[in-house]
Amino acid sequence: MSTEAPRRVPGSGPAAVRVFTTVLTDGPVSRVDVARLTGLSPAAVTKAVRPLLDAGYLVEGELEDRPASVGRPANPLEVDADREFFVGIKATADELVGVVTDLRAVVRRAKHVRLRDHDVDHVVDAIAKLTKDLLSTDRAFQRRTTGLGLAIAGDVDHHAGVARYSPFLDWQNVPIARLVRKATGLETFVENDVKALTRAEQWFGHGVGSHSFALVTIGAGIGCGLVADGQLVEGAHDVAGELGHVTVDLNGAECMCGGRGCVETVASERAIVEHLRSATGEPELTLTAALARARTGDAATQRVFREAGRAIGVALATVANLVGPERIVVSGEGLPTYELVEEQIREEFGRQAYGAARCDVITREMPFEEWARGAAAVAIGQLLAAERL
Repeated sequence: MSTEAPRRVPGSGPAAVRVFTTVLTDGPVSRVDVARLTGLSPAAVTKAVRPLLDAGYLVEGELEDRPASVGRPANPLEVDADREFFVGIKATADELVGVVTDLRAVVRRAKHVRLRDHDVDHVVDAIAKLTKDLLSTDRAFQRRTTGLGLAIAGDVDHHAGVARYSPFLDWQNVPIARLVRKATGLETFVENDVKALTRAEQWFGHGVGSHSFALVTIGAGIGCGLVADGQLVEGAHDVAGELGHVTVDLNGAECMCGGRGCVETVASERAIVEHLRSATGEPELTLTAALARARTGDAATQRVFREAGRAIGVALATVANLVGPERIVVSGEGLPTYELVEEQIREEFGRQAYGAARCDVITREMPFEEWARGAAAVAIGQLLAAERL
């Protein structure tokens, strides 16, 4: 679909990646501040900046006002957000959520489409059509979009572009990146959806300026993305952060992963609904109805939510104890239930987390467009990979 693929920055290496990433997350920023933030020498910054300016990825802003006694005025550097655009798609069990973002991951277009079934060919065709519809809204999108990020729940090998196991799509070992690349003509990168969301949060959200933080998502599953020493933690097999499968009850219910007593058996939306139906004796009870009932003081439904909150609190404490993040961001499609579980989460977290007072726990609402934006951030990240630059 891209007829005028933007050229990559020639002859650049790790220094250029560090400079560009710094300007991307902190800009507009002067060369002096880039050197301070990256630890590079002024000469190294100047050398790295030149090809980025020549290729149009960076631009120089207006001169900063400085007292006459303080050397030459400094032109702040900033990213040309319209230099390149990216498609991001979040796949759920029910729909595809697609966005087009600029180079700073600002969403320019968004669209939802329903999925009729989970057949791989059907999903790939739907992704191709959604991509075409999104890009057709602006000629600039068509000319300057070369990358597509796809976010999928489950076990994803992002290096090989394979969805090894996606429980909500019922996929195993699907070479989805290759299939979507063939269908769309765009360079395609697939990533676990929580890790994709964490990448966007690291560069453009609460993670900016933080060397260590965790993003925990509550909803259909319990997910966790980790950033340590400024790097997204992948793990040896790309499964780091599977918080939903931390055991909180050795004698608990069997989980779909094969384990027993995992956090997801207590605190996922599916588990909460099952426990609510059992507690009330109402097999057709919905989560929405249970929420309304709990908010009016129904003891049986409130008890189920409290147990979910305690399990999540233990899980957050596990993250704090193992990783020691500066902050934990709690989000996900299950956030509307948070008011019913927050007290138990914070109580259990405070009890179980070593040094909990030094770890800030905050909540942030993120609709699925944000998850699709995270997928676009994955594609942006590939642009910044040293071997690509």
